[in-house]
Amino acid sequence: MAGARNFREYHVWNEAVDYATYVYEVTGQMLWFEKKGLCDQLQRAAVSISSNIAEGAARPSDADFAHFLDFALGSAFEVETQLTIAKNVGYFDNLNDNLDVNFQELMDRIHSIERQLNGLINSIRKS
Repeated sequence: MAGARNFREYHVWNEAVDYATYVYEVTGQMLWFEKKGLCDQLQRAAVSISSNIAEGAARPSDADFAHFLDFALGSAFEVETQLTIAKNVGYFDNLNDNLDVNFQELMDRIHSIERQLNGLINSIRKS
């Protein structure tokens, strides 16, 4: 598409794709009954972050792009909430020992994505 932004050049998009991939690896190690509800929702929200960045990049105006970045940020907040609930109900306790999962690392990474999205949104809206 002529004039579209190249979403692949945004560091936050790359980080969000890596994060969603990792979320799939983590939730793939959870017990079946855990995957049916919260983990499915967590996977969808994680994928939605990078998807909204990519979709917004194709929009013709900065305002439209920022609007989709708002959606991506909302999805990141969903992920943070769902991870907290998963921890609270013990889903991280039943993971395969072969996968070194640290709840705090997952939270630190989603916080990094949130900060980057906020920065990008602010820079777009100021221009």
